[in-house]
Amino acid sequence: MDNQPGPQWLGCVVPKRHARRSVTRSLFKRQIRAAMARYAPQLPAGMWLVRLRSPFPKQAFPSACSDALRQAAGAELDGLFARARA
Repeated sequence: MDNQPGPQWLGCVVPKRHARRSVTRSLFKRQIRAAMARYAPQLPAGMWLVRLRSPFPKQAFPSACSDALRQAAGAELDGLFARARA
């Protein structure tokens, strides 16, 4: 194929049952894309799929797009991509 977007392809899956509000799902997808952009040069080529497997606790993060939720999601994604590059 002539128009490949790059050595890595990224898929994001954020189920509605884990993030009920579209604002939260969009926040997670933006966080996943940003983490992939940071770690892309260190990752092997291929197709990457990132899926939210369990919800973040609503008691700890009452707002759908709070800074605390953004930081928690970013820290978890950094840990996952760091493990993936090793």
